[in-house]
Amino acid sequence: MNSEQEQQPQTEQPVAEKGAIASKLAKWGQDLKGRTVFVLAIASVVVFFGASFGSGLGLWGWQAGLKILPWTGLAALIALIIAIVGIIVDRRKGRKTRWPMLGLGAFVSVGFLGFLLSYVMTGASLPAIHDITTDLADPPQFSALTVRADNWDNIPGADDDAMRGMNPRQRWATLHQDAYPDVRSVRIDQPVAEVIEKAKRLTEDRGWEVVSVDPASGHLEATATISLFRFKDDVVIRARSAENGAASIIDMRSVSRVGVHDLGANAKRVRQFLSDLSGTTSASQ
Repeated sequence: MNSEQEQQPQTEQPVAEKGAIASKLAKWGQDLKGRTVFVLAIASVVVFFGASFGSGLGLWGWQAGLKILPWTGLAALIALIIAIVGIIVDRRKGRKTRWPMLGLGAFVSVGFLGFLLSYVMTGASLPAIHDITTDLADPPQFSALTVRADNWDNIPGADDDAMRGMNPRQRWATLHQDAYPDVRSVRIDQPVAEVIEKAKRLTEDRGWEVVSVDPASGHLEATATISLFRFKDDVVIRARSAENGAASIIDMRSVSRVGVHDLGANAKRVRQFLSDLSGTTSASQ
């Protein structure tokens, strides 16, 4: 009897020790999982903005910066997958999920992926063009600034049956009209010189660099700098006299210096500028 009592604790102790070790390993694995998710999520965001900002500062080319961005999305996606799988495994094994780092990492991943997805969806819904104007038949021309040499290269649609036989400029006009039918000339009930002067003030308020302005001839050119990449987009505004000088017809053109797809940035700029210019001039009357 005494012999059996002496042997019982000896068999229970190793079992208890094994259970404690297994519990510690499980907690360690959960902590590692949470830290991995958190680090991947934060790193994806930091690298994304670091690559963009570094390109803007000229530390590396914009092409190199753009090539890094898809990898940040992949890192965030991996972090989210690890978090989801980890939560499922915890529930199946009846373990309580250790949330602080895992939850924050998953939250950051979802937010960042949503941010990237908005750009992907915008790019998929718009044509890969970067030259936007209110007058497709007779776009305003630059004189002080120069349109990029490859402006008409890489216009999509060459293999599209609907545009077969069209030259690049014709394809550009077709894609432009389909995507941005609302980008049109505006009429303002003020003389050309006054409209251009107000356009100049509006460009300065936006922080654009005014390169050339001639109120008498109704011409203004400026350069806008956008995003952390500090991309340069060149703008030309043309005002033509109407109704014997009492009114003006305003056309605008915005062209990206680099890249193929502007993700709608130039059209957005033209819309907002002409809307503000029309509102400014109307309010001043």
